[in-house]
Amino acid sequence: MPHNFDDQLIAFLPKMRVWALALTRNRATADDLTQDVATKALVAQDCFTPDTNFSAWVHRIMLNHFISSVRNKREFTDMENMPDRPVSASHEDRTALHELSWALDRLPPDQREALFMIALQEIPYETAAEKTGCAIGTLKSRVHRARLQLRSFMLGEGANLARSNVNTGGSPRLAGQPAPVSAPAT
Repeated sequence: MPHNFDDQLIAFLPKMRVWALALTRNRATADDLTQDVATKALVAQDCFTPDTNFSAWVHRIMLNHFISSVRNKREFTDMENMPDRPVSASHEDRTALHELSWALDRLPPDQREALFMIALQEIPYETAAEKTGCAIGTLKSRVHRARLQLRSFMLGEGANLARSNVNTGGSPRLAGQPAPVSAPAT
């Protein structure tokens, strides 16, 4: 291997192109990456310690440069490609939000309030229990039942679920399902 830094770098260019092609999977981008890394290596040649692993040093420069370029592309959007006007939500998104609103409106008020406090406002259970004046266990039960009912509503299974849950005061069940049988008193 040549001892002059420039000669080492020139001799190493074909291997750098192979690495760059493996990273980018695009010949033009790989050539650009190789050129950028060669430039960085030339600028930083004073940092290279002679008689050490030149291949590992150049490879590290290439990986760092590639990762930085990927991050920069991900973090910034080209303003020329941004739409001039706000883009409305897709039909599916609007429908899903409408269905969620419909389902939330059908929850019993105590369950809706508990769900809003815990899930949306992220209030701790202890604080929410103080605000509502109920026990923490009761609040957790309301949140659990609200989530079950929302899931059923969103899956189209619970048209009468809220009504059956209010009537039983307990576990949610679909309309038409038999009530749980309690054990006979002895």
